[in-house]
Amino acid sequence: MPSYQAPVADALFLLNDVLHWDRYNNLPGFSDASPDVVEAVLGEAAKISEEILQPINLSGDHEGCVRNADGSVTTPKGFKEAFKAYAEGGWIGLATNPEYGGQGLPYTLATLVNEFSASANMAFTMYPGLTQSAIAAIDKHASTNLKQIYLPKMIAGTWAGTMNLTEPHCGTDLGLLKTKAVPQADGSYAITGQKIFISAGEQDLTENIVHLVLARIEGAPAGTRGISLFIVPKFLPDATGNPGARNPVSCGSIEHKMGIHANSTCVMNYDGAKGWLVGEANRGLNAMFVMMNEARMGVANQGLSQSEVAYQNAAAYARDRLQGRSISGPKAPDKPADPIIVHPDIRRMLLEIRSFNEAARALILWASLHADMATRNPDEKLRQTSEDILGLLTPVLKGVFTDRGFDNAVKAQQVFGGHGYIAEGGMEQFVRDARIAMIYEGANGIQALDLVGRKLPKDGGRALTAFLSEVNAYLKEEEADAAMKPYTSGLKQGVSHLQQSTVWLMQNAMAKPDNAGAGSYDYMHLFGLVALGYMWCRIAKAAMARKAADASQAAAMDAKLIAGKFFMERMMPETASHLARISSGADTMMAMPAEAF
Repeated sequence: MPSYQAPVADALFLLNDVLHWDRYNNLPGFSDASPDVVEAVLGEAAKISEEILQPINLSGDHEGCVRNADGSVTTPKGFKEAFKAYAEGGWIGLATNPEYGGQGLPYTLATLVNEFSASANMAFTMYPGLTQSAIAAIDKHASTNLKQIYLPKMIAGTWAGTMNLTEPHCGTDLGLLKTKAVPQADGSYAITGQKIFISAGEQDLTENIVHLVLARIEGAPAGTRGISLFIVPKFLPDATGNPGARNPVSCGSIEHKMGIHANSTCVMNYDGAKGWLVGEANRGLNAMFVMMNEARMGVANQGLSQSEVAYQNAAAYARDRLQGRSISGPKAPDKPADPIIVHPDIRRMLLEIRSFNEAARALILWASLHADMATRNPDEKLRQTSEDILGLLTPVLKGVFTDRGFDNAVKAQQVFGGHGYIAEGGMEQFVRDARIAMIYEGANGIQALDLVGRKLPKDGGRALTAFLSEVNAYLKEEEADAAMKPYTSGLKQGVSHLQQSTVWLMQNAMAKPDNAGAGSYDYMHLFGLVALGYMWCRIAKAAMARKAADASQAAAMDAKLIAGKFFMERMMPETASHLARISSGADTMMAMPAEAF
């Protein structure tokens, strides 16, 4: 049976030693998140993840969700009780608006809590996770009246939220959507259409479900310019704000899918369902992007979470499993064989996973800090810089973390050998669950195109300039520190490759856009390696300082320094391959006629 232990100590090290959490205590929300509060929050998050969510992960995967004859859905055994505990613990509203019952703590803290819960039970965490994303969109774009009706109950976990974008004929190209909205005399709209792949579209965990639905108002322009966003509840709120009459929205079926079996992925049918406009008419994508961007950060976190839990189980297995002898001589002569942790290739796989996990956790926390700064910092210029960097990083986090997360789950499964392929061991579930994260919330190829086509040139490249300026300033600051050379030299080379690839795209993509498309995926991963490498430099610097200040931490800090050095020696050099592929252009890739494939 798989196990999980939340990495609380590592999270606290990152917050306190690497990201210097105390420097932000003058900002709203951060002043309430003192070191003792943060430690208590993470400790309790670890407890609910390890003791309530993880024990029902494997059983929930085996049992799955069931659609009943009346269209209702029954979630796996234990999920209803777990959701009640999660909601009553205040976890859904941890970083939400206090005006509507939220705690108003930093989003950065919620990022860690969501990682812990997703590692313990990814399918479960999608229920409150989507609710949090819906809360963000409603809070930013809905009218005061709609906020007052929906936000308190969603923050409390009494009601849940979903996002409804995809239709049978359109996924990424939302301009093709057909769901229509007809204005009604009372100011509402009648929503008619079908949505597919709707995570948590129907469930038995909450008394109401609040669907955020993209639709086109009759007479609106074609394409994305004519899309609006609507709140469409399962039950219409009555005069007291409680669930009243049933709205004509229903679950037509549940998808039978590769993983996340315990989350109900539904086909949703809207048959003249009553909905209310969120934000401006024909500006629905603008409002939905709040939810989508928050969801993309959440999906990036899922990639890390599956990598982390898979690593923990693989490392434990490698220490215990006896098989063969070390090629340099027996390491456990008193036993019939050595534990497989002695074999270099096992260590290669484990270190590839671990060196990603630690830097990825630092990177998503750094990005989350920028998300907090973009909304809480009183300095307008600094808010803008944080918003720029967050926008630049979001497709990188989503694409790179989920690609690596899946690859790492496969590596961890490989450590188990044949036992990793057997369902009862739980490793194959991590592989199956991790796979969806590469696809939903914008497939990773789309994330790469978004990065190269939209985020890089936006505002004259202002975001990339800010990122590179910070990294280059750091390298200059550390250039005289000999102890940092094993880390900074690799980062310096990676930055050079990133700059060369950026220049190549600037020179070759305008006249021939296929060059941008052909190089975008490699560019995204090159960028990701540089960003992860920057985090490793900061981790290494902090680890050296902690080791010097506290001898009791020497072993833990040495492990970080070794993992960081491994990353620089074995993973950062991949930037050269990405650069070579980018600069090869699109000619060969686009030369073969379609019928020849």
